[in-house]
Amino acid sequence: MAGPSGWDLYYRVVRRIPRGKVATYAQVALLAGRPRAARHVGFALSALRGTPRRIPWQRVLGKRSARWAGISILDPIGAAAQRDLLEREGVTVDAQGRVSLEHFGWRPRNTG
Repeated sequence: MAGPSGWDLYYRVVRRIPRGKVATYAQVALLAGRPRAARHVGFALSALRGTPRRIPWQRVLGKRSARWAGISILDPIGAAAQRDLLEREGVTVDAQGRVSLEHFGWRPRNTG
């Protein structure tokens, strides 16, 4: 039996991110076994728009620095929706759309 392929690898990782935590695109790619595919994670998540799939896309952010991740959606409506969903989960998003990785970054126990 073949394992998951393509974007399903990313979706499996994103489903593991707990409510109230965030991960970066690069972190999701690394945990999916594709460490150089952060952009592909973004493409996979944007492809969810208009589909019935239940994947917590809002928990994946762009890395800004070692301490910060941030909303990367350029569309103001999409960015506001991501902010709203994160804040409903208890994640603090600052005025610049940044989230502290120290406080809200996901640190999975089992990476396999």
